[in-house]
Amino acid sequence: MPQMTKSFKHGIWTVSLILFSLLSLVPFLWMVSTSLKTRAEVFTYPPILVPENPQWHNYIEVFEAFPFARYALNTAFVTISVTIFQTLTSAMAAYAFARLVFPGRDRIFLLYLGTLMIPSAVTLIPSYILMTDKFLGWVNTFAALIVPASLGGAFNTFLIRQFFLSLPRELEDAALIDGATPFQIFFKIILPLSKSILAIVSIFVFIGTWNSFLWPLLMMRTPENYVLTVGLSAMQGRWNTRWPELMAGSLMSMAPIILLLILFQRYVEEGLSFTGLKT
Repeated sequence: MPQMTKSFKHGIWTVSLILFSLLSLVPFLWMVSTSLKTRAEVFTYPPILVPENPQWHNYIEVFEAFPFARYALNTAFVTISVTIFQTLTSAMAAYAFARLVFPGRDRIFLLYLGTLMIPSAVTLIPSYILMTDKFLGWVNTFAALIVPASLGGAFNTFLIRQFFLSLPRELEDAALIDGATPFQIFFKIILPLSKSILAIVSIFVFIGTWNSFLWPLLMMRTPENYVLTVGLSAMQGRWNTRWPELMAGSLMSMAPIILLLILFQRYVEEGLSFTGLKT
């Protein structure tokens, strides 16, 4: 009887998860449907999910009506740069907090984690002033999008630090006996053993940077410097919005993220299973 009850509960949880998963797909399916409709069909009532004549040319019109390729190139450049540098700086900070011994290390780490409680809106205006001509003069440049975001992150540093704590110290001790420096240990021993957690952090950074909207909107003044999120928002006019083209552009902008998750799914699972084994 207890076994049947356990199996019944497991079945309920499985069915519930399947239903919630299908429910979460509804907005995505509606986006696909809208991208293949005419503008008149978008507002048809009752709404239709599958259009009679799919308008595949909507995807082509995105490139004709807007410099979509330019926006995608800008986004890829910013995102890849931030992903590389932020993952590297987060890993270096995590190594310092996990392995190096210096006065106040743990207190500094707790203070660093405390920055997670500061809302981004609080630092928005000071950050903007810092980017103006009065200080750095980076407004309307890619440096304003890349450099501030590349200087590590408390959450990513915490994740990588937890993984580093699970690695055996004997490897580092053997390297120290052989005369290796902390930099050599970090780059030649620690990083090669940390591919899974570095992959999951890279995915987090990639998705967050790719979808970033407010900061690029404040920094970029000329259309040729727009990223995808800002460029797609320009397709939404005050009096008229080209919904089929907007949905088509949004779907194409999602493609790199979906592809990234498919390619690195194994590393994501490994990173989540190992992270947090030690504190």
